[in-house]
Amino acid sequence: MSAVGKPAVEGARRSPYFTEEHEALRDQVRRFVEAEIKPHALQWEEDGFVPRAVLRKMGELGFFGIRYPGEYGGSEMDTMATVVLAEELGRSTFSGVAITALVHTDMASVHIANAGSPAQKDKYLPGIIAGEKIVAVAVTEPDAGSDVKGIRTTARREGDHYVLNGAKMFITNGVHADLYCVAAKTDPQARPSQSVSIFLVEKGTPGFSVSRALDKHGWRSSDTAELSFVDCKVPAENLLGQEGRGFYAIMSNFQNERTVIGAMAMGEAQAAIDLTLDYVKTRKAFGAPLWEKQAIRQRLAELAGKVEAGRQLVYHAAWLDAQGFDATREVSMAKAYCGELVNEVMYDCLQFHGGMGYMRESAIERMTRDARVQAIGGGATEVMLEEVAKRL
Repeated sequence: MSAVGKPAVEGARRSPYFTEEHEALRDQVRRFVEAEIKPHALQWEEDGFVPRAVLRKMGELGFFGIRYPGEYGGSEMDTMATVVLAEELGRSTFSGVAITALVHTDMASVHIANAGSPAQKDKYLPGIIAGEKIVAVAVTEPDAGSDVKGIRTTARREGDHYVLNGAKMFITNGVHADLYCVAAKTDPQARPSQSVSIFLVEKGTPGFSVSRALDKHGWRSSDTAELSFVDCKVPAENLLGQEGRGFYAIMSNFQNERTVIGAMAMGEAQAAIDLTLDYVKTRKAFGAPLWEKQAIRQRLAELAGKVEAGRQLVYHAAWLDAQGFDATREVSMAKAYCGELVNEVMYDCLQFHGGMGYMRESAIERMTRDARVQAIGGGATEVMLEEVAKRL
């Protein structure tokens, strides 16, 4: 394995995929969730964002640098460590908090770590890892999501600046981020795959604004925005990587993003099953706990088996990536399977909570709303199945 240490044998699942170091990280994240997220996150759902103090604390504990170089404050761990973080944050039952952190670590700042110049890394990575600078990635537009080649935002070179014009939609961390990795077309006449570049745009840059905060069905504690760029002048030194290589950078990191979402979804699904088991073993109907009903306990057993299968699929895809193999097929399978499965789990778990499951005061109601986007964001199930089909 690429991570330091021998395979863990005393971990929660005694999995061959994880080392003692991974399991120590799991324990640390789980303690943080219990102490710092669960007692307070209902208020964050009302507020519509995660407080900066909490994100800074996550940075102080090393959660934002687990894959990044030690010279910037990172831990230099592997893909399996990312899976641990995503799964445990998913288990928190507050997926808006989870996605706030995971977009910062594995969907946005990762572009700087992968393609940034030494000067860009020196300038931004220490603050990113410490949780002092929160990052968003701005690719999606009103008419372009997974179809990255279809973006319309443009960046025109003028002397020592680029001038950006366009709009971005559904941008997680979009309201409160400090730094944005923005995809734009630098050469509309080039082949679509060679026309996109990525730029680092800081909050407060003239011509850049948050058009509006978006009101979502779920992930209520995650701030999401529509962004506007009107003659936004960005220094040429803020080009991230090479001009015209942005499409490849985005497509490459889609694999990491989809692995993260799969792991997060399985954390959510496991938490839902755990909550429902507690409920049906104490809630009585017709003179006995609901657990005594064969249909209910067998359905929960079936769901537990499916979640275990999904979890192992995510683990294997992540392990392949950690070993340097192309895991596009396996990652696409995991994203499609887990995005659909978490919704199947939530549907039945809410059903088994009865009327209480429909009340806003119950965790399963919130979790059911949060889970719906897992089959959409990061690549809809239909897009993932096409990726698998290409490789059959």
